[in-house]
Amino acid sequence: MQAPEELFDLTRVPEALRWLLQVDLPWEVLARLDAFGAELVAGGTGSVHPTAIVEGPLYVGEGASVGPYAYLQGPVYLAPGAQVGHTAYLRGPVVLGPDARVMHASEVKRSVMLGGARAPHFNYVGDSVVGHDVNLGAGVKLANFKTTGDEVKVGGVGIGLRKFGAALGDGVSIGCNAVLAPGTVVGRETVIYNGAMVRGVVPARRVIKLRQTQEQVEALARGSG
Repeated sequence: MQAPEELFDLTRVPEALRWLLQVDLPWEVLARLDAFGAELVAGGTGSVHPTAIVEGPLYVGEGASVGPYAYLQGPVYLAPGAQVGHTAYLRGPVVLGPDARVMHASEVKRSVMLGGARAPHFNYVGDSVVGHDVNLGAGVKLANFKTTGDEVKVGGVGIGLRKFGAALGDGVSIGCNAVLAPGTVVGRETVIYNGAMVRGVVPARRVIKLRQTQEQVEALARGSG
């Protein structure tokens, strides 16, 4: 199992947030996130669009912004330069690191997204830890709850949680409409092709490809029955 220091460059994490990741196993970050959110005090010098809806504590760091019609249920912490875009939905506790982005129609629930991570279009990130500079293509989903509702397993081993999405190492890139099953851990700089369904533990610097069989046939003339 990959420890947080294997997945993430902790030297890039702001000191105020680093303790969130100083755990033995990636999903243990979520308990620390809960504690962080419980102590969060609203404030900051960033901007919040007047049409945005904010419930609960929100900290908006210098240069961070919340766009029009976004809906934030705190506690939410936006590090300097973080952006929340049009109609994004954040369900705290949520932490966005420096220059992280959650944009149009994307939802993030009880998760940490480190510096430069991007959920730009129609994404779902649930109970997850997303590393630096990770890019989620349009429609990518990090599922956090099994269809059966029982304990999430990582690599076949139960982790004592019913909700855990994914831990994505720094530099991971995921193509459009891919889905990661609950309990997925992906090593640094791995690339996952569009449309793939991924589960389990994926080592660093791999390419996960989806191979489909495509067939072309001649179309019947219209009205020919």
